[in-house]
Amino acid sequence: MDWNHYRFRSLWALPAPPAPVYEVLERIQDYPRWWPQVREVTRVDGTHARLRIRSAVPYDLTFTGEEVRRDAAAGVLELAMTGDLEGWARWTLTADGTGTLARYDQEVHVAKPLLRRLAVPGRPVFRANHTLMMRAGHRGLAAHLRAG
Repeated sequence: MDWNHYRFRSLWALPAPPAPVYEVLERIQDYPRWWPQVREVTRVDGTHARLRIRSAVPYDLTFTGEEVRRDAAAGVLELAMTGDLEGWARWTLTADGTGTLARYDQEVHVAKPLLRRLAVPGRPVFRANHTLMMRAGHRGLAAHLRAG
């Protein structure tokens, strides 16, 4: 088993139709406004952004995200990640009654040296940290959508 490899899936029920949810999610530079753990996003160019994230465990992860798929009709946004995290993340949006079901899939290898050294004892903590981050993101996005 590769202790530095992670696969995550989160499902978020959101109080808005897919089109407005997609519009919010495609503006990655605005994530810090509604997602507390996304501390900083700097646009590099039209398809690249540099992100700094930090959840409950006191360490920052910094990576560059490259947009590899932006398909509003399919409700899909996908990002390739390089830096402290190497891999990809994808949003897939589907209508759910009057709202949206947002599925977030992520597959990454941890590249940050300290986290690699702590891979075995830290794995349960890192997974819990990710869960907390996703919970806060879900709450923040739902509140942001309700506020209009």
